Order: sequence, then C-alpha cells, then structure tokens
Amino acid sequence: MALVYLGEEMADELKVFTGNTHPALAQSICDYLDTPLGKIEVFEFSNENIFVRILENVRGRDVFILQPISSPVNKSLMELLIMIDAAKRASAERVTAVIPYYGYARTDKKDQPRVPITARLVADLITVAGASRVLTLDLHAGQIQGFFNIPVDELTALYILSRYFEEKQLDDLVVVATDIGISKRARDMAARLNTPLAIIEKRRLGNTTEAEMLTVIGDVEGRHALLVDDEIDTGGSISSAALTLLEHGAKEIYACCTHAVLSGPAVKRIANSPLKEVVVTDSIPVPESKKTDSITVLSLAALIGEAIHRIHNDLSIGAMFQ
Repeated sequence: MALVYLGEEMADELKVFTGNTHPALAQSICDYLDTPLGKIEVFEFSNENIFVRILENVRGRDVFILQPISSPVNKSLMELLIMIDAAKRASAERVTAVIPYYGYARTDKKDQPRVPITARLVADLITVAGASRVLTLDLHAGQIQGFFNIPVDELTALYILSRYFEEKQLDDLVVVATDIGISKRARDMAARLNTPLAIIEKRRLGNTTEAEMLTVIGDVEGRHALLVDDEIDTGGSISSAALTLLEHGAKEIYACCTHAVLSGPAVKRIANSPLKEVVVTDSIPVPESKKTDSITVLSLAALIGEAIHRIHNDLSIGAMFQ
C-alpha cells in the first residue's frame, strides 16, 4: 500500500479550545489571534458524566484551553480538567490552562478550624490533569500563584478599567477600596488615575456573603467616588459601600471590578443602590438578563489574546504592562 503525504503542518502551531462556559470570549480571542477556534466536543451524558473529544490533530502542538471556573462552577471545573487530560493524551506538546476567573479562590487559607484550602486543591487538580502552565487574571489572593508547581502568568484588568475612567474625565475623583484587603489594588488604580485613595473598613459576618460597613477612611465629601474590588458576587458589599459613601457626602458613585459573578440578588441590589455605573469585564459571561443600563462590560479579548501570542512565541508577559 502506498503512503500518501498530504503536506506537513507546523508542529508548533497554536491551537485554542474552549468548553461550554464562555465560548464567546474564546471566539473573540481567536479573532484577535487571527486563528480558528479549535474543534472539540464537550457534552454531558444523561448520567451527568462529562465527555470530551478533540476533533482535530494536536500532536506536538501548543494548546491553550480557555475556561473560567464560573457558574456552573463544578461543571466548568470538570470540563476544564477533562479537556486538559484529553489534550495531553492526544500528545500535545504543551497545554496552557487559560482561566480568566479562578473559582474557589476565596477559600485560600485556613481561617477557621477544620476547613479546607480549596484554592490549593483546585491548583493540584489542574496540575495533575496535565497542564504545563496557567494563564489567569486578577486572582483573589496573590498566594494562589504559589499553590502551583507549574508556571503561572497572572494578568490584570487594571489598565483596561483605568483607561475607561480616564476617558470619562471625572473631576474631583477619589478611588475607594471596598475593604482593607483590596487596598493595594485600589492604590494602583488611584496611581493610574492620579487621584487620592480612601478605604472602607468593614467586617464580614461569619461565613455569609453579608458584610457590615463600619467607616470611611479618607475624604470623599463632594467628590466623584470610584469603588474598586476584584469581584462582585451577590452585590451586598458593593451596594452597602455605595450607601456608606453617599452618607459621607460623595457626589456620584461608580464601581469597577474584574470579575462579574453577579449571583443571586446582585443585579437587583445594584439597581436599587446609589451606584451610577458598574464597570466589569467579560472574564465571566454576563448574560443579557443581567446587562442593565448601569452595568458596562469591557472585553478582555485583546489582553488575553496578546498574552497567548506572547506565551506561544516565548516573549515577555511583563512587557505588556510596562
């Protein structure tokens, strides 16, 4: 039998695949990279077992698998792990897990007796599944990078968010950290916008998502205020913070965050709060039902796409932010 040669393909060709959590972002990233989105089947059997089949050759390829660990969180995580395993078993040269939102990041330490460190567990699962490296965005806690024994590149949406508010040219602007834990990120935002910084001191009530606002450290009276956080979950903290700023004399109140979890009553709370506008990114898909007039969604496609390009070509990621 004669051998038929169909022509050689580049062994180091870049391939991007995605699960079911955020295909729109994956497609936008591929548009930026000018490469087709990889063909893959990811579905659930009637017994709730997840099945993955990669529908094209990835042998020797540089494979990027995009999947935020967002709602439905556990299904998204299992899809990610199984896709990584499938790529490794198909002899991909390198598999990079592109995780715009790292779920379980808030369980990053033992702050009570007999509790897990789930963020570390998820890191172990991703590594054991066969990921060669991780590309992620604005982790809830910096130490999560250290949970991995593989390279981790952490991007930030700071520049995208700050550019948006630079263009609004708000006068007498003050950046406000929603709590002391986020103050470094808020300080970086204030430095980018050349504004003063204020901090809201708060206390979280047990293991609930509710928080009691205490006081504002800094001057916000008569100013436009920009609340900064890494994520908005149920909207309780951000709406309470906005009310606190209003009580302290802030003129107009804006908010921004990287990850729009927007679970439960979040959208309703934002709508009923003094917030004029909430600016988020598409690290997590924001369905049309949650896109109100007061919520603005900025695209991460160029940021993540450029990072993928640089990883693929062994270029510096840090140079993107200099």
